Amino acid sequence: MALTFYYGSGSPFAWKVWLTLEHKGIAHEAKRLHFDKGETKSPEFLKVNPRAQVPAILDDGFALAQSNAICEYLEERYPEKPLLPKDVKARAVIRRMIAEADDKLYNAASDLMDKVLYVKPEERDAAAIDESKDKLRAELAVWEGHLQADYFGGNALSLADFAVYPYMRMPVRVEERAPGLGLKRGDLPQRVAAWLARIEALPYYAKTIPPHWKA
Repeated sequence: MALTFYYGSGSPFAWKVWLTLEHKGIAHEAKRLHFDKGETKSPEFLKVNPRAQVPAILDDGFALAQSNAICEYLEERYPEKPLLPKDVKARAVIRRMIAEADDKLYNAASDLMDKVLYVKPEERDAAAIDESKDKLRAELAVWEGHLQADYFGGNALSLADFAVYPYMRMPVRVEERAPGLGLKRGDLPQRVAAWLARIEALPYYAKTIPPHWKA
């Protein structure tokens, strides 16, 4: 029985799971749930995740939510094309970066998105947006320091890359939607920008782009 992957378009947490599924070549059905239609609260989905949040998976009757738990489960359940190194210290560093991304980077990127995309244009606070961008640039400088090779885990892709990528992409998405208010790719630190392009060159990347971004 193929795995069912429940996601919401644009959810950075779901995106990291989707990238993991595609990298490992795990057969799955990607089932999009529309937030505006209340589909995460449907009786069917609540059986999978009573908290009504995506992402979630249903793998041969086993239901699991929370993106990091899902990614680690997929790593252990489907060990082909590993995304965690064998060395215990290297694994610890990757898990640390995932935790940092979920906290520091996500908060900085989502703050900018909230101030620009989820506010009516006439209600946007230019000073608050500039302050948010300054904090985000400072956070990106930290990640530039983390990136000492092609990928955040070294010379091979890891779960850290798939955890970090959606958050790095958020300020660029803001710029695409509201020119001048987000960060252009050219505004990103040099190594981060090169890494972003490297992820987007992966052969399965295009499958994971949020559907509503393609409209």
